[in-house]
Amino acid sequence: MPMRKNQSRIFSFCSLLMSLLFAYSALVQLNDPDWYFWLPLYSSAFLVNLLKVGMPSKKRTLILVAQLTLVGGNLLFVKVVIEALISGGLSAFWSMDMRERVVREKVGSGLVVLFMLLHFKASTTTSTHLTKFAKRN
Repeated sequence: MPMRKNQSRIFSFCSLLMSLLFAYSALVQLNDPDWYFWLPLYSSAFLVNLLKVGMPSKKRTLILVAQLTLVGGNLLFVKVVIEALISGGLSAFWSMDMRERVVREKVGSGLVVLFMLLHFKASTTTSTHLTKFAKRN
């Protein structure tokens, strides 16, 4: 059981760090021409990570916000990938030059999608372990 508690602390610490990253990302979107796409995405990713640390008992709210954030992140990722393919072809799609706006947006939306998937994995793993533990006792 100590291993599970240690993993939970590590995950909470990582969630706190990611909430800070997403809060910063949301703030720097204020001078972006298409801020209305990215500000809600990064703000909701910030909220999911903060809820995970601050209010883990609000699991239903956390899952709902994470689902909406995942859908939004996927839509924006597809938008950015199509934009990259149209503007520069396959080389722009594979580019990792962070000076390019499309690359930064691709990485940002990819990070949001990745961390929402990790939240889902962690929440299903935790509930599976709790169910197995309850059945044993």
